[in-house]
Amino acid sequence: MAHESFEDEATAAYLNEHFVSVKVDREERPDVDAVYMEAVQAATGQGGWPMTVFLTPDAEPFYFGTYFPPEPRHGSPSFRQVLEGVRQAWTGRREEVAEVAGKIVRDLSEREISYGDARPPGEEELAAALLGLTRDYDPQRGGFGGAPKFPPSMVIEFLLRHHARTGSEGALQMAQDTCERMARGGLYDQLGGGFARYSVDRDWVVPHFEKMLYDNALLCRAYAHLWRTTARGGAADGLSELARRVALETADFMVRELGTAQGGFASALDADSDDGSGRHVEGAYYVWTPEQLREVLKDDADLAARHFGVTEDGTFEHGSSVLQLPQEEGLFDAEKVESVRVRLLAARAERPAPGRDDKVVAAWNGLAIAALAETGAYFDRPDLVDAAIGAADLLVRLHLDDHARLARTSKDGQVGANAGVLEDYADVAEGFLALASVTGEGVWLDFAGFLLDHVLTGFTDAETGALYDTAVDAEQLIRRPQDPTDNATPSGWSAAAGALLSYAAHTGSERHRAAAERALGVVKALGPRVPRFIGWGLAVAEALLDGPREVAVVGPSPADDATRALHRTALLGTAPGAVVAVGTPGTSDSAEFPLLAGRPLVDGHPAAYVCRHFTCDAPVTDVEGLRVALLGG
Repeated sequence: MAHESFEDEATAAYLNEHFVSVKVDREERPDVDAVYMEAVQAATGQGGWPMTVFLTPDAEPFYFGTYFPPEPRHGSPSFRQVLEGVRQAWTGRREEVAEVAGKIVRDLSEREISYGDARPPGEEELAAALLGLTRDYDPQRGGFGGAPKFPPSMVIEFLLRHHARTGSEGALQMAQDTCERMARGGLYDQLGGGFARYSVDRDWVVPHFEKMLYDNALLCRAYAHLWRTTARGGAADGLSELARRVALETADFMVRELGTAQGGFASALDADSDDGSGRHVEGAYYVWTPEQLREVLKDDADLAARHFGVTEDGTFEHGSSVLQLPQEEGLFDAEKVESVRVRLLAARAERPAPGRDDKVVAAWNGLAIAALAETGAYFDRPDLVDAAIGAADLLVRLHLDDHARLARTSKDGQVGANAGVLEDYADVAEGFLALASVTGEGVWLDFAGFLLDHVLTGFTDAETGALYDTAVDAEQLIRRPQDPTDNATPSGWSAAAGALLSYAAHTGSERHRAAAERALGVVKALGPRVPRFIGWGLAVAEALLDGPREVAVVGPSPADDATRALHRTALLGTAPGAVVAVGTPGTSDSAEFPLLAGRPLVDGHPAAYVCRHFTCDAPVTDVEGLRVALLGG
């Protein structure tokens, strides 16, 4: 619509004469998007973008739609016809329009979330959620539901945690198969790493080529956790290697292609790019024809075509193919395959690159911080941990004000005017808590605490424990939005529950734990009914049922080899939602972690304490003993 209507001179002139036009970036103002999308869905039974809403001067909606074509098409009026009809209604039947708008607002105000009895889910609800996922699962292709298929990163986290807590092989199998199919399909960039937004087909072959920071952060973490679960040998060795490679390549993609000069991470890469003839075409940067392979690779073109599934007919448009990995690795010479990949990547770099949205979104950077910190720690990549620290520094330096209030966006080092919403506070706190566990720097625990204090005072209903997407002192819209269901990212509600629970495990704060438990009450109601859309809430519920476990690692120095070995083993533990603190007893660093208080060395040697609710088992001093302790029920 931007190109067809808003940039059309006649349409623009009509709009400017008769309307006050407001174009909303839903990434910058998710609260505005949520409120009016709810109105569109309630009125029409469906939603989507672009979203077109006509409002009274009091911002009350009275007419809705999504896409309107520039000319009448398939029974749909043109955008100009809609504008003329709305203008006639407003000038000729204003009282009727105002009555309709008032009724819509009243109806929306009554659509409060059924919160249930505010108790968190237990074994029964989580088992019912797993059963619901099993019914929706696609056993031939992996994933859930039909086309289009979105990467179910939050559901994968639930499945891995459920397997870790219960030993469910079915949960692990769904996670493994889905991850493998996504990683071998066109959804994954087989040359440069990173995932596209979604697959337009059921087989993960043809993607919508846009690459989002949040997808890649969530999937990087999911694949790192899959590796952590399966890397203990046995039949999953091949999958473990695939998971390791995908996690690292996705992390490297985020740093290389989304990293900003200020240390944060940009929002997205566009789907479209110049195809070399001046036309912007979706996927032009990523797809290949056999002829293009021959031009770059000469005698190795046939090998590349077989390895990446490139055919003469193509899997995309005009005989071009999306690169896949349909064959088991190991069928081709590894050095030759790597040489092919490097040459194709270099040739692709000569193509016009997709545009980049340089907007830094706080919530999505929080997700990236958690993913990079953990991936760096698991695979001994301190550069990835440094990248996570750089993004965290940017958020503290630029997005946080003197009262620990968070701005949602920045660009080119200039902070935006939009206040942070619940997901910003929760996801940034999640990132800081992961960074605290990985680095042993208590300052990140402190910053997480500041953010979560705002969650408790500004976003939480004191009577019910329900959470709202906007702060109590935020700009007043026609309705205060709240939504506990996951979409492309964890809902602010579920993300807050997870961060509150982790912070409580780090500090022993009953206030934060109680808030997490009350927030999880909605998961008890929704988990068995719509598990695909509340995966992160289910993952947090798994952590609550397991404790979550708290691991305190103490040593004479964080750089001591034995201390580092215990610390890494603790981070690699699969207990759902476990938190880790590391430090030297009696130092200022250890004083910043309440979990380390009263945890001495053992005969002068490093030790690890595995605890629940700050009640600990006997300390262990060797890596194997810690592994056994972490596997204990």
